[in-house]
Amino acid sequence: MPVTLVSPLPPLPARTARPLDVLGVPGQVNLDHAASAPCARAAADAVAELLPWYASVHRGAGALSRRCTLEYERARQTVGDFFGARAGDHVVFTRNTTDALNLLARALPPGTTVVTFAGEHHANLLPWPRGSVRLPVPAAAGEAVRALDAALTELRRGTRADPPVLVAVTGASNVTGERWPVAELALVARRHGARIAVDAAQLAPHAPVDVAALGVDYLAASGHKLYAPFGAGVLLGRGDWLDAAPPYLAGGGATSHVGAATHEVRWATGPARHEGGTPNLLGAVALAAVCAALADADRAELHAHEQALLARLRDGLAALPHAVELRTFGPDAPRVGIVSFVVAGRDSAEVAAELAARHDIGVRDGLFCAHPLARRLLAEAAARSGRADLPPTALRASLGLGSTTDDVDRLLAALAELP
Repeated sequence: MPVTLVSPLPPLPARTARPLDVLGVPGQVNLDHAASAPCARAAADAVAELLPWYASVHRGAGALSRRCTLEYERARQTVGDFFGARAGDHVVFTRNTTDALNLLARALPPGTTVVTFAGEHHANLLPWPRGSVRLPVPAAAGEAVRALDAALTELRRGTRADPPVLVAVTGASNVTGERWPVAELALVARRHGARIAVDAAQLAPHAPVDVAALGVDYLAASGHKLYAPFGAGVLLGRGDWLDAAPPYLAGGGATSHVGAATHEVRWATGPARHEGGTPNLLGAVALAAVCAALADADRAELHAHEQALLARLRDGLAALPHAVELRTFGPDAPRVGIVSFVVAGRDSAEVAAELAARHDIGVRDGLFCAHPLARRLLAEAAARSGRADLPPTALRASLGLGSTTDDVDRLLAALAELP
């Protein structure tokens, strides 16, 4: 079946209509943006334009290599600008958010304590060292801020020196779409002399994220969730920890000198230190192209349209007697275009398969790589609804560029038809 363009959020200003169109297949309703978003026209065009010039980066004197090196470093600057990088910040290209947070975990100074919440994606739970503190899932944004303040107060109690502490938190939940109070958490972290890292994988595609304005130290994001599915992600943040750490990947490009002796190596400083090997040029360029297109777009208009679709979806689910939404903070908490729910009496995997087979609708089912949170919310949904027939896994519908009112209505109509 041929690939065509699906108009994203009509009507849009002419200056943003083409770059932020997304690729799609006619007739297929893609409501699985939170897993991997469709490819933006901006990303596809940037890759197509560069492919004839494709060559090595940082390793050649020929015209092709020089062009590719320039495009790679321009991409780094564009991505850094998009996320509000400060002087002294490094922009390190990675494979995805998971890779970026694992890199940061490897770069932590010895003795660092990491504080997270149990509501995190596995990418922000599993990489951290033993001895990390995992706080319970809060019932409200304010409770998250108070819990962090109490935890950091206890960590600092009775210590003459201030050992390094890193707070690691999501910007928006990949299960519920609820936005976390990042700026407020950053204030608490700074007050206690801690640093803070934000998993922006789900927030960045839906809202501006500026590390300087938020007061955060590190940010991790994925291209494949930001309409640039070419295998690139980014870790952006303070350069001192990154320059002091051993290279994430030892190899060519990460060194400034290699001598004859086995361990006679001087490692590079800056992003190159952690980008050993041939870099993912096309992924970096694709990600930068989408960042540039979004920077030029009317983000307020995109947000308003998505929120209207989100409200339509949530209201429609609430009207279905057999559907129960999952939530952490409450029904009115700010959120991005992600909704998880269950269909009472029906296995979630079977429902997802039926939606695909009978209605050409793609949604996600499972525990969404956030098992502790998803299981907790499923139990809470059962208690809130008073139903004993909720399945052990959930369904997730996620919106973004390309989503339409018709997409939402088709999903709601298909759910209403379920036996």
